[in-house]
Order: sequence, then structure tokens, then C-alpha cells
Amino acid sequence: MARFDLSDFEWALICPLLPNKSRGVARVDDRRVLNGIFRVPRTGSPWRDLPERYGPCTTVYNRFNRWARAGVWVQVFEALAEKSPDSMQFIDSPIIRAHQHAASGKKGRRSRIGRSRGGLSTKINAMVDHRGLPVVITLSPGQGSDKAAVAGLLAAHPAPGEVVADRGYDARAILELIAARGGRGHIPTQRDRKAQRSVDPAIYRQRNLVERFFNKLKHFRKVDTRYEKSAQNYLAAVLIVCSHLWARYYESAS
Repeated sequence: MARFDLSDFEWALICPLLPNKSRGVARVDDRRVLNGIFRVPRTGSPWRDLPERYGPCTTVYNRFNRWARAGVWVQVFEALAEKSPDSMQFIDSPIIRAHQHAASGKKGRRSRIGRSRGGLSTKINAMVDHRGLPVVITLSPGQGSDKAAVAGLLAAHPAPGEVVADRGYDARAILELIAARGGRGHIPTQRDRKAQRSVDPAIYRQRNLVERFFNKLKHFRKVDTRYEKSAQNYLAAVLIVCSHLWARYYESAS
């Protein structure tokens, strides 16, 4: 097995989650193609530079692109993450620099690329559980407010439980939204506010779990720098990495 290829356990876990093809010409070897798809986010190499053992690069890219449009990568990620408990969730959102080739695509809402202090960029908004594993992932433009993404994160989680975030998420509306969904917010107030809200230090210290999650994401070069022009394909690349993290967790826990 080549480096970055799916292990037998990971393949057995992901294979049943892939679309069935009951009619027409049979697909080429799914495992070979998926190994190529999973390799690209890790190395950051262009699709056309995939080693020959993965088959034609156009086949690998077309499968990635077609399944991104069909929402397959979202479904795979959600299926792997659905067993996450509702005990504690951590929210944060780093800014990811967009490569100049990504910024040359269609502008506006569909691209999720904005201009922040560091230039053209995208935010990955994430909610992770008490093990530091991703539960919900969304994208927003780099200049977008962290607070604006919270509703989307909470909407994708049925019962968030204890929700921990840093001062950037300090807003009464966010605390009320968390409470309305059956959770409890642990968010310290901005330092310039007269009325300060205290947060249990033991709980707040665990926020490093979401920081460590983003550190793992940034080991994957195609996530650390956004090369994809469409938000759909960049989100697919992020979710492929998240699915890989879940598969490795299940393998280590088995």
C-alpha cells in the first residue's frame, strides 16, 4: 500500500457510504480512484501530477468534481460524524489564504472568497466535539464575521450541549440561540464591556481541542491554501480530510 492510501479498515468503513451504480458502464476501481482523491488534499499537488498507479488523472478529478456537485462528500462526512455525542462542542474559524488561481474564478457568494487584512481568503467555520473531531463544517468569506456563521453551525446539530467559543463570538443573540436549541454557551465577554461574564476555566481550557483540529487540517496542503475556485469543491476537499480524520479515529478505537 502506497503512502496516503486508505487502509483496509478505512476502505471498509467508507465503501458502503459511496453511491451505488446499478446501471450503465461499471465504474473503474473505486478504491484506486479514492486513493487518488484522498492523496491530493494531503500533498497539495495538481490533479494532473497524480502518479500513474491511480489511473488517468481526469478520471480521478472528474469523480471528485462530480461527487462534490452531488453532495456525496457531505453525505460521507455526515455519516461518519453522526455518532458524535451531544455533550460538548467547540466553535472557531481560521482564515485560509486563497491562491491567486482560486481567486480568478467566479466572484460573489458562490466562491466564498473575501478580502481580509491578509488579502483574498476564506474562513472555515467548524464545530468539533470533546475529542476534537469535526461535527459541522461551513465556509464563509474571509472578511465575514465569526458570529454570522454560528446559526449555520447550530442548525446542523440537533442538540449542541455545552458550546464553548472565544471572545470573538460574544453576543447576547448567540447565547440565546444556543439556549433555544437546548444548549448552554460558555463564551467570555469582550474585555471592554462593563459587565463581565465569567466562564469556568476548566471548561474554557478545553477550547484547545478546536485549535488542535485546525492544526491537523493545515497538515493537508490543499486545505491550508485554497486552490479550488468554487466553494463547493473547496468544501469537498475539507470534508474529505475530515472524513479521513474520523476514519482514523474509528480505526484506532477498534
